[in-house]
Formats: sequence, structure tokens, C-alpha cells
Amino acid sequence: MKREAEFFTPGERERVRAAVAEAEGSTSGEIATMVADASDSYREAEILGAVLLSGLLSVILAVVIRHVTIWSYIPLVVLLYFPCWYLFRLVPRLKLPFAGRRRVVEAVRERAVRAFYEKGLYRTREETGILIFISLLERKVWILGDRGINERIDPHFWQHLAVQLARGLRDKQACEALCTVIAGCGTELAKHFPHRADDVNELRDEILTERSPS
Repeated sequence: MKREAEFFTPGERERVRAAVAEAEGSTSGEIATMVADASDSYREAEILGAVLLSGLLSVILAVVIRHVTIWSYIPLVVLLYFPCWYLFRLVPRLKLPFAGRRRVVEAVRERAVRAFYEKGLYRTREETGILIFISLLERKVWILGDRGINERIDPHFWQHLAVQLARGLRDKQACEALCTVIAGCGTELAKHFPHRADDVNELRDEILTERSPS
């Protein structure tokens, strides 16, 4: 899996920056994009997966050597646990089935909310900041608007765009999908927050990045 800093090429990053600038040209709303390599470490899933995998491998090995007893099984589980644990650390996507869909969705949502405040998106003059948050490990997207936006625009609209972008990630059309979603955000924002003569660019147009939790 590509890290967040490598996911978009320099050329694609420039396309996204230009898309943000163009979208903001017709609205006083502010659009920020962010890519994180993961929203959580999912340590409990890592441990559970390693325990179950080492248990399964131990059963298979015990059958192969024809020594199926509790005294051989338990040492095999302990012996195989650490290689299995390392495998889950090495290939983080293996953790997701053991984490569960609800846990993954909640982790992405919480990370997006935290990023919204950590990156200062709540500081816009009219509370019109919006964050398009992409979590690569989970291949999920969360779009989060500030209070001024949520008072006028139905949150379900952002969910529709998030689904569209997530589909683009899965289809390996991330840049095109992101630029399309940014344009969609700009069009909707312009209906409720038209561009003002004294408007200034309050948020960076470049893609923000975030490493996974340690």
C-alpha cells in the first residue's frame, strides 16, 4: 500500500490544488483535502488476528506431525503467535476483517473529526470550512463541514459525494474522482455561500497528509 505522501503523483497533486482553487473561485466556502495512510492502528484486531491464525496453523501442523495433544498444541500456538503478529503488522489490511465494519467506519469518522480541528479548519471567518478526508488503508472517505455549512446544507449531500470518491479509490481513479468531488463541493457551496469581494483564501489548497497512528 502506498503511503499518504506517495499516493498522488506531483502532477496529480497540482491537479487537485488547481481544482480546489477553481472550486473556491465561486464561493466564500473553503475546501481542504487530506490523505492519511490509516485512521487507526487497530491493535485489538492485530492481536485477535494473530491469535486465531496461530491457532489455526497450530492445528494444521499438529495434524501433519500426528501429535494432536494439548501439550503440543499450546506451545505451537505460542511459538507461531509472534510470526503471525508480525505478518499483521507487515500487511495492515489483514487487520480490517478482524476489526469489523462498524469499528472501521467509526475510526475513519473520528480521525476525520480530529483532523478537522488539528488542521484548524474550524477557524474560517464564516465557519464555512469543509474537509475531504481520505483514509487509504480502509479505502474510505469522510466529508466534514463546519457549523455554518451544516446549518444550510444537508449532511446527506456530503455522504453522496464521499461514496462517489470512495468508489474512485477502489477503481484506481483517485485523482479524477477527487477533482470531480471537489468541483461538486464548490458548486453546492456557491449556492449557499457565493463569492464575496472581500473573500480571502483561508485554507491551503494543497493536499494535507497525515501518517498513521503509531
